[in-house]
Amino acid sequence: MSTTLRTSGSMPNKKLAVGAQPVKKLVIKNLKEAPKLPENFEQDTWNNLHTAVNAIHKAQPTSLSLEELYRSVENLCQHKMAASLYTRLQADVDEHIRTSELPRLLGQTSDPTLYLSLVNTVWQEHCEHMIMIRSIFLYLDRTYLMQTQGLRSLWDMGLTLFRAHITTNEEVVRKTLTGLLRTIERERNGETVNRGLMKSLLRMFTALGQYNEAFERPFLEASNAYYKEEGCRRIQEIDVADYLKHVEGRLAEEADRVIQYLDVNTKKPIIMVVERQLLETHVADILAKGFSVLMNETRVDDLGRMYQLLARVSSLEKLRASFKEYIKATGVDIVTHPEKDATMVQDLLDFKARADSILDQSFHHNEAFAYGLKEAFEQAINSRQNRPAELVAKYIDARLKSGGSKGMSEEETETLFDRLMVLFRYIQGKDVFEAFYKKDLAKRLLLGKSSSIDTEKSMITRIKAECGSSFTSKLEGMFKDVALSKDLMDAFVAWQEVQAAKGAMITRPTIDINVSVLTTGFWPPYAPVEVKLPKEFIEVQDLFKSFYMSKYSGRRLQWQNSLGHCVLKANFPAGRKEIIVSLFQTAILMLFNDSKQVEYQEIAELTGIETKELRNTLASLTLGKAKVLNKEPKTKDIGDEDVFTFNSKFSAKLFRIKINSVQMKETVEEQTKTQEKVFEDRQYQVDAAIVRIMKMRKTLTHNLLMSEIIGQIKFQAKPADLKKRIESLIEREYLERDPNNPQLYTYLA
Repeated sequence: MSTTLRTSGSMPNKKLAVGAQPVKKLVIKNLKEAPKLPENFEQDTWNNLHTAVNAIHKAQPTSLSLEELYRSVENLCQHKMAASLYTRLQADVDEHIRTSELPRLLGQTSDPTLYLSLVNTVWQEHCEHMIMIRSIFLYLDRTYLMQTQGLRSLWDMGLTLFRAHITTNEEVVRKTLTGLLRTIERERNGETVNRGLMKSLLRMFTALGQYNEAFERPFLEASNAYYKEEGCRRIQEIDVADYLKHVEGRLAEEADRVIQYLDVNTKKPIIMVVERQLLETHVADILAKGFSVLMNETRVDDLGRMYQLLARVSSLEKLRASFKEYIKATGVDIVTHPEKDATMVQDLLDFKARADSILDQSFHHNEAFAYGLKEAFEQAINSRQNRPAELVAKYIDARLKSGGSKGMSEEETETLFDRLMVLFRYIQGKDVFEAFYKKDLAKRLLLGKSSSIDTEKSMITRIKAECGSSFTSKLEGMFKDVALSKDLMDAFVAWQEVQAAKGAMITRPTIDINVSVLTTGFWPPYAPVEVKLPKEFIEVQDLFKSFYMSKYSGRRLQWQNSLGHCVLKANFPAGRKEIIVSLFQTAILMLFNDSKQVEYQEIAELTGIETKELRNTLASLTLGKAKVLNKEPKTKDIGDEDVFTFNSKFSAKLFRIKINSVQMKETVEEQTKTQEKVFEDRQYQVDAAIVRIMKMRKTLTHNLLMSEIIGQIKFQAKPADLKKRIESLIEREYLERDPNNPQLYTYLA
């Protein structure tokens, strides 16, 4: 076949212009013979490549350049010799690993560290060799191997051969694993190790696909045994706070170990091993041995560490139970010991503040823990009936009296009252609190001992918010009486002026009087106490009574002499003084205006004061700090034969002296009467609850009735007391027993 090509674009059959060159023809002829590869081309080319591969394995230079070697591989692949080339290269690498690399690791040193270094050297050299080989055989890797299914890349082929000969060899694996585990154990024991070496070897296992089976599984087993032994030993050797710090440190170490050289997927299982062996297994020991100690010392940081660590092993419920039990036990210890009554309320406030601080700072105000605290505190404060309620009322009374909050700012006082209301909220016997609070409030208001009316009203507002208006209605009525009494006294003064102007008053009273008119239902019940008052007192009382009856006809006034107090002007040789005393003390002291010496029997006859009250009153005047009277003999008791004289040597720095504190002190009789009144009111409440229940149910068994009574009353009651009330209602024919079943009650309409 021949082809003619024209070299000009001129059209045929046209005459050439003068001077133009003739068209040339280029003729291309077929080859006579097809080109042939040189003889032994494949073998010769492979020999060059084989030499280069051996040189790489021996770290020797090659006679051919990398470019020439690359071209050789390319030529073989282009002439369809890639399969043979891959087989020969694989055989070369296999032989080198089997005959050169493996023997270097067999029968070698028993020192774990040195052996690990040797394994790492072999691995690093293998990687370097495969990188060099791949750069030469890159054309083979990117064409033939990439396009042929079932064949590995050159890098993967090298890994497969390395794994087949080295990391599946029993001796190599055993020594390598032993070295790795011992190195990690040494690091856990505080020694410094070559983390770079560890990282390289573990990356080797990962690259070879043997990490999980060859390393991770035995590593976790060894770690489990290590931490099991350590946990059992350390929990006995050190205190709980240090043990928790140790556990926290171990968790941080293992997390850091993952960052430094372990596979990231190992983090979760190794952390679980530490948590299980150091925490979960020893939760009971941690709580039993150290929780109370940490709570007693308010070690907020250590308790917070305990909370965080136990949360990791789902043991917060056990911690909550221990917290609740501690709160209850400590609270019961404060409440149930009578010798601690003097400081009970303050101790409860301090303990509650400490518990709240731990709840907020250590337990992150966990709702379950907060509820446990509330429940435990409520159980503790009610473990002793009535007394805590009484003491809380008295504590508030002490703070509301003049000088009771001395040294405290208004904000601190308000905060204290808020904390007291928390204790009040826990108390079940609020009727006991009400009774004592009302009695103490009455004394503060009537004797002018309240530090601030605004503070008093603020406290009433708190109680009202907690218990409702029905609980505080009588307390609020007391304040109304005090306010109305002030207006009444202004009206009394104006009335006297009018009477004097009319000439209706023969003589003006020689003493000033200030009367508080109390509504019986609002104030605590007071038994009338008889006393023979001086004539001046009787005159002014009668004058006020005339005024009051002219204003409110039909009402009856009853003077409560036990609540009265006076300001007396006394002239002593050392100077003039004003003495604030009770009405009883006034009646006694006024006797010495007429006599310098008065015997006990004479005082009793002239004042008419009851014997016990008289002795207490005389004691306050002769045996107290302000001894305005002397007595003979100088004994500590008041006797029937004692003689009393005016103390002319009395002196004091202050112009106004208070010696009426005896009125503010609660006597045993007063306390007993208050408790009896509460018990009486409770009986009425129980009776009403029983009748209400039976009226609705008609018939009810004893156990069900008892259960419903307890559910309706707002205070703790003994079953025996409830049974007495049921018997009382049966006697009064509100209920009757079933003739055939003594445990069944029937309501009688």
